[in-house]
Amino acid sequence: MMRIRFIAILLLLPMFVNAEDVNKLYATIIDKLSAIRDYSADIKMKVSVSFINIPKVNGRLYYKAPDKMRLERNGGISILPKKNINFSLRNMLPSGNVTILDLGYDTASMKKLRVVKIIPNTDQNDIVISKVWIDDKVGLVLKTETTTRNEGTIIMNLDYGVYTKYCLPDKVTLLFDVNQYKLPKGLTMDYEQAGLTAKQPNIASQKKTGTVEIFYMKYNINLGIPDDIFK
Repeated sequence: MMRIRFIAILLLLPMFVNAEDVNKLYATIIDKLSAIRDYSADIKMKVSVSFINIPKVNGRLYYKAPDKMRLERNGGISILPKKNINFSLRNMLPSGNVTILDLGYDTASMKKLRVVKIIPNTDQNDIVISKVWIDDKVGLVLKTETTTRNEGTIIMNLDYGVYTKYCLPDKVTLLFDVNQYKLPKGLTMDYEQAGLTAKQPNIASQKKTGTVEIFYMKYNINLGIPDDIFK
């Protein structure tokens, strides 16, 4: 009997080791992201939606932890993304008490990445589940697939460069279902001017996919941003 118990413990031991390992890995990433209190960045943004022609956007993006964000487009138009569109990695990950599952390794972007699934332990979180691809050698998230209660499933791909040590990407690509994901007012004016409204079910009811590409040209990190910026 003792021998059977010993064998059972040996078989279960890797599961406990992996669970502890991924929990530490995720905690390290959250700590890095939490160290970013605020930033502003010059950006170029391209929105690609199958049924809209949206011009490229140049502007300045402001972020303040945990979830304040503002985009100032060149030309004087400001956008407050709030919960409608998230440009930051931190907002793609569940907050608070979570359960982390180790899914092993996967190959993406020519790299071997650790894949984990993150599940909130309460119903208060807007995120239902998030799947995350991590380069565990350097502690960087390269991809997320996040399912939310109100915005559908959003895929985020991240490319790093100059600001790698801050976990801030040089480029972010968001993939989403336009039917569920609400683009900010300032990005959808062309859509409204074209007359593509819910009154035209043959167009509006079709499944529409979209992509947002954001190129970060230069960051100013943790210099302090007043709350008035986000009003």
